[in-house]
Amino acid sequence: MQETTILWADDEIDLLKPHVLFLSEKGYKITTVTNGRDAVEAFKNNYFDLIFLDENMPGLTGLETLSEIKSINNDVPIVLITKSEEEYLMEDAIGSKIDDYLIKPVNPKQILLTIKKLTENKRLVTEKTTMAYQQDFRTLGMTLNDKLSYQEWVDVYKKLIYWELELEQLEDEGMHEILTLQKAEANVQFSKFIEKNYTDWIKNPDAGPITSSQLFKKKVFPKLDGKGPVFFILIDNLRYDQFKIINPLISEYFRLEDEDTYYSILPTATQYARNSIFSGLMPLDMEKRFPSMWQNDEDEGGKNLYEEQFLGDQIKRILRKDIKFSYHKILNIDEGRSLNESVNNLMNNELNVVVYNFVDMLSHARTDMQMIRELASDDAAYRSLTLSWFEHSPLFDLIKYLSQKQVRLVLTTDHGTICVKNPSKIIGDRNTNTNLRYKQGKNLNFNARDVFHVKNPHDIMLPKLHVSSSFVFAKSDSYFVYPNNYNHFVNFYNETFQHGGISLEEMIIPVIAYGPK
Repeated sequence: MQETTILWADDEIDLLKPHVLFLSEKGYKITTVTNGRDAVEAFKNNYFDLIFLDENMPGLTGLETLSEIKSINNDVPIVLITKSEEEYLMEDAIGSKIDDYLIKPVNPKQILLTIKKLTENKRLVTEKTTMAYQQDFRTLGMTLNDKLSYQEWVDVYKKLIYWELELEQLEDEGMHEILTLQKAEANVQFSKFIEKNYTDWIKNPDAGPITSSQLFKKKVFPKLDGKGPVFFILIDNLRYDQFKIINPLISEYFRLEDEDTYYSILPTATQYARNSIFSGLMPLDMEKRFPSMWQNDEDEGGKNLYEEQFLGDQIKRILRKDIKFSYHKILNIDEGRSLNESVNNLMNNELNVVVYNFVDMLSHARTDMQMIRELASDDAAYRSLTLSWFEHSPLFDLIKYLSQKQVRLVLTTDHGTICVKNPSKIIGDRNTNTNLRYKQGKNLNFNARDVFHVKNPHDIMLPKLHVSSSFVFAKSDSYFVYPNNYNHFVNFYNETFQHGGISLEEMIIPVIAYGPK
C-alpha cells in the first residue's frame, strides 16, 4: 500500500518531534514546516494526503493558510490544531470546511486516530461493513425459511434495504452480487407468502396489515385534531429505498415522528391502489358506489380522474362531518411552482392533499427513453436520479416553506416498482390489459410457477370484466410477454422498472409522519 504523506505546519514543531517520530514509526511520511507561507509552498510543490495546521502561527494564521490551500486543491483533508477553545474560532473553522479540529495539547494516539479517520476511513468502513453483512447474511438467510408474519416481512425488507444502501458506498462487487441474490430469494419467498395470505387479509381486514383502503382512516384522519393543517403528500411510485435517501433532506426541516409502512393492494397499479387510498374502499366497492366514476382496465380515458371526489366522500363517510380540504395533482414543474405561489391560501384548511407524479413518469421514461435508461441503469442509479430530482424540485421548496409554519406532513406513495428480469410467456385475447405485471381476462394461458392466479376476482375485492374473467399477478421479478414478437419485447422491457405485481418493492410502502421542529 502506498505510503501516506502528511504536511504538518506548526511554529513550535520542535516540541512535536516525539509525535512526528511516533507517526514515522507507524509508516507515515511527515513533512514539517514552521509557518503558513512555507506550508502553502510545500503544498504547491508536493502531494499530501493530509495536512495538520496550527492556528496560531506567525505570518499567515492557520485559517488563512487553510483558505489558500483550499483555493489550490479543495479535496485534501485539513485538521486545525489550536490552544484556544473559543467558540467563535471553532465556528470559523467549521465555516471554512475544516475536516477535523483538535485542541492542544494533543497526544500521539489522538493524532493517529484522526489520521486513520481521514485517510483510511474508506478501507476501514469497507472492511467493517463487509464483515457485518457477512454475519447478518446467514441470519437473514435462515429467517427467510421461517414462517414470517406480515410485520416480520417488513423487518426483513427494511434490513435488506439497509444493507443495500450500506454496501452501495463500497467498491465491492462481490458483496453487491451476494445481496442481489439474497434479495431475489426474499422476493421468491415473499411472493409465496402473499399468495397464501392475501385473500384472507382482504376478507378479514383487521387480521392483516394496513392496506391502501385503510390508509386515511388509520394514518391521516387521527391527525385532524384542530392543531394546524395536515399536508398529505403522495409521491407516485416512491419505493422505500427512495424514501430513505430523500428523508435526510426532509429531516433538516421537519422532525420525523413516525416511520411506518403499509401494504399496497393488488394490482400494485395506480388506478387500483391510489383510487383505493382516496376512496377508502376496495375496487369492487368503488365500482358499486361510483359506477359512473370507476374505470376498469378496458374502459377508455383516464383512470385517476376522480380522486378529489373519492376523498370528499371518504371524509364524510368516515369522519361523519365536512372539513375544509384541498386536492392538487402536480404533473410538471410549472404546476409545482404554481402551487407553491398559492400555498398561503391553504393554511386555513384542515387537510391539504398533494399528489406528485414525477417518480412514476421517471420509471415510464426509463422504459421508453434510452438516455433515461443509461442515467438510471440500476437501483442505485435510480435512487440517485430520484434524489437529484427531489433536491431541485418545487416539492422540496414546498416542504422547506411549510417548515416555517405549524403544519404536519404525512408522506407516502401508492405502490413501488421492481426491476424486471424474468420474461414469462402468457396468452390472452385482444381485450387483455397491457400491464406487464398483471393481467385480467378470459382464458388466460400462463406459466403457473410465475404467477398468483385469482380465479374469482371478487375474492380479493376486484371487479370482474366478464363472468369468466380472472386475474394473474407476476411474482418476484417476472413480467408478462406474449409469444409473438417475444424477443423484441424481451429486449425492450428487460431490466425496466415495472409495477402491478407482487414484490417487496411494490407492496411494502413507506408512510411517514413529520412534525414541526
